[in-house]
Amino acid sequence: MNTASKNYWNEFWRAQGQEQPKKVSAWQFGAEPDYLAQLVISGIKSATCSGLIFYEIENEPLPSVEDYSIILNSKDEPVAIIKTTDVTIMPMNEVPEDFAIAEGERDRTYQYWKDAHERFFTKELSNIGLEYSEDMMLVCERFELVDVKK
Repeated sequence: MNTASKNYWNEFWRAQGQEQPKKVSAWQFGAEPDYLAQLVISGIKSATCSGLIFYEIENEPLPSVEDYSIILNSKDEPVAIIKTTDVTIMPMNEVPEDFAIAEGERDRTYQYWKDAHERFFTKELSNIGLEYSEDMMLVCERFELVDVKK
């Protein structure tokens, strides 16, 4: 986590007058970090997903309920804090429509979500010598917006 993110995190919790949680991560959304971060800030985006395989390859821990994350823009500047409210692992072809809509992207339809994620995962998997399949396992995360950096 960079210095700006640490400072934002510490200032936020100091203002709350509560002990801050020990576990926090800082990251940016994949394909379009600024656009997707703005959707979170606007209250449109309340879910995200990633391929389980990417967590495994990078040896990253899976998100869990009550985790906090600092959302970064494309310049790695903190813009918001979110809190994970639900994590479900499921095949991509079983992701329910309400989850796809909660991702909040473009026209907010299941078809857009499916097409965009298929393109994204096909490209990302190809970069590491793997092939996309419609039943690839996804880590589907729902979250709530906790704070927007002023």
